[in-house]
Amino acid sequence: MALFPSSSLLRGSISSHAVSPRDLKAPWIGSVRQLNQSLVPSDAGISFGKQCFVKPICAELRSDLGVPLAAAVVAADEIESLDCEKLAKELENGSPLEIMDKALEKFGSEIAIAFSGAEDVALIEYAKLTGRPFRVFSLDTGRLNSETYQFFDTVEKHYGIRIEYMFPDAVEVQALVRTKGLFSFYEDGHQECCRVRKVRPLRRALKGLRAWITGQRKDQSPGTRAEIPVVQVDPSFEGKDGGNGSLVKWNPLANVQGRDIWNFIHAMNVPINTLHPKGYISIGCEPCTRPVLPGQHEREGRWWWEDAKAKECGLHKGNIKHVEVSQLNGNGNGAAQHTNGSATVTDLFNSPKLVNLSRTGIENLSRLEIRKEPWIVVLYAPWCRFCQAMEESYVELAEKLDGSGVKVGKFRADGDQKEFAKQELQLGSFPTILFFPKYSSKPIKYPSEKRDVDSLMALVSALL
Repeated sequence: MALFPSSSLLRGSISSHAVSPRDLKAPWIGSVRQLNQSLVPSDAGISFGKQCFVKPICAELRSDLGVPLAAAVVAADEIESLDCEKLAKELENGSPLEIMDKALEKFGSEIAIAFSGAEDVALIEYAKLTGRPFRVFSLDTGRLNSETYQFFDTVEKHYGIRIEYMFPDAVEVQALVRTKGLFSFYEDGHQECCRVRKVRPLRRALKGLRAWITGQRKDQSPGTRAEIPVVQVDPSFEGKDGGNGSLVKWNPLANVQGRDIWNFIHAMNVPINTLHPKGYISIGCEPCTRPVLPGQHEREGRWWWEDAKAKECGLHKGNIKHVEVSQLNGNGNGAAQHTNGSATVTDLFNSPKLVNLSRTGIENLSRLEIRKEPWIVVLYAPWCRFCQAMEESYVELAEKLDGSGVKVGKFRADGDQKEFAKQELQLGSFPTILFFPKYSSKPIKYPSEKRDVDSLMALVSALL
């Protein structure tokens, strides 16, 4: 794989597309502005047949920096027509530079690079080498190393960019810390903390985009990332238009070995996090990251107190490789099994705010003509990637509705329960969401594929 284009090509690419930071100023937080055609280079090959608007990630801005204006805004119908599988095959042997260039060309202002403060700074270097304007965002969990914060500042100055920071919800962080303390993840796992500090802020960021670029590589975690394509429809998150397929995920480094990334970084004099020379390779939050010893895999420095095969925080949940769903256990409940009998597909929507309905429970709920409280219930299968994708929003919905008088429940409707769910509960595909009104015996089926918490709250509010 060719990691380095010729120097003459790089110089020509940069000079032909450069936009002076003095010509552009950052929009205020949460603003929406119309793309100014006069600010885009005439040779960028952009069509302005439709009126387009740029909706930036809700960002933390630096007033002393100009922001490069991304080259174009992609229309929603262009995303729908994008054949990601075909494109992934075409780019399978492409260099990171080629893949990055294609991503920025196709999505312009509607795509952003996810930067963690680790070796994925290579993504920013590749973006710069394309000569195209680009956007960068990062998740500030509030628990990063001081070296990482210093690195953010170095990267901004080196590339003349403004990183768009996303922060966790202060109320959610406060509730977690007050309830469980600052280090509960050492006792009950890192998933809850990561959900509050990383996954939900990422979900908010991606709702303002139609595509994003990650630094995922197959060799980072062979147990969970072995089948990452270079481009895909995001299996876990939704973009600005909402619904399945509304977000495209680009992984330009998927097929690159870690040593090749570092050769590239050193050859191009790319700035690095000062933690790297101290033995930190995969860098996350300070309490959950430690240096690795020579010969250890890079992910062994993350969440070292947990199962070595589960080194994920939830940001790339849809790319985690599972055992085939066809390996059902004896009672047909849909849980995939290893040969030793241990389940590899865990249940979903695990929250004390959610009611786990049995077959008898859902039957009784369906028969009631007058209920004390209205209910919203998801019919799901834990192996279904669409159910997995809505897990965070549904758990958040349950937390928002706690104490409101609306009950939130789940019913596992695969295996032996599937035929019953089809005949009695309007199950068409997973997930199916039903609202049981207070004074009506017949449940109302939610028709939309938009399953973010705001859309589900709108459903509840409309039917109360």
